[in-house]
Amino acid sequence: MTPSAILESALYVTDLAAAEAFYRDALGLDLLGKVDGRHLFFRCGPGVLLIFNAEATKVPPSPDARLKVPPHGTVGEGHLCFAASADDLPRWKAQLEAKNIAVESEFEWPQGGRSIYIRDPSGNSIEFAEPRIWGL
Repeated sequence: MTPSAILESALYVTDLAAAEAFYRDALGLDLLGKVDGRHLFFRCGPGVLLIFNAEATKVPPSPDARLKVPPHGTVGEGHLCFAASADDLPRWKAQLEAKNIAVESEFEWPQGGRSIYIRDPSGNSIEFAEPRIWGL
């Protein structure tokens, strides 16, 4: 079982090895590529989840860099939301708990739709939610 799409994303981590194990082994995402010490790229449905070492992305590119990606990064916990159907949410909860990943919060939104929240190894808030929380 893997998430069907990235609904929301903005992730930077402090430990790439722990993040790789979490997103690959606990969530079942396929690793597309990585640069040791800098980033991990995962396939998620039709999209890609980018996970960066925040400190490495704050460094400006060298003048001879092939890709001139400007510095970026953040401090503190980010948030990512995976789309999940109403039927999939209980299965996600069971899968996560079987891997000793605590569900931090679970509730029904006033406008309809349910969410469950967990934390990744860097403390990022990871949500699984029905797309209808956004009217989708």
